[in-house]
Amino acid sequence: MFPTSMRREVEILNELGLHARPASEFVRAVQKFQSEVVIHKGEDTFSAGSILEVLMANLDCGTRMTIEATGPDAEAALNRLGQLLVEFREQEEREKTGTSQ
Repeated sequence: MFPTSMRREVEILNELGLHARPASEFVRAVQKFQSEVVIHKGEDTFSAGSILEVLMANLDCGTRMTIEATGPDAEAALNRLGQLLVEFREQEEREKTGTSQ
């Protein structure tokens, strides 16, 4: 059986983009899945399982990218990573207003 490969276009929503803390959280989430996950930004491809590559991708606010997952849990990986990007924006909003969850 061939591995499942899926793609999803997403946008970085939080003002600070995927700087060190959210980037490391993003990479940890990727590493929980069996699927190989890569980020396509323009003509470049980055391993989503590598903190160095995620930081090199310069994923600033408003950046559109495609996340591609290949493997047995590709859909679950894409769902979680998309959800995580929304959570980063929500967390940033809470920090700006000084409210907790």
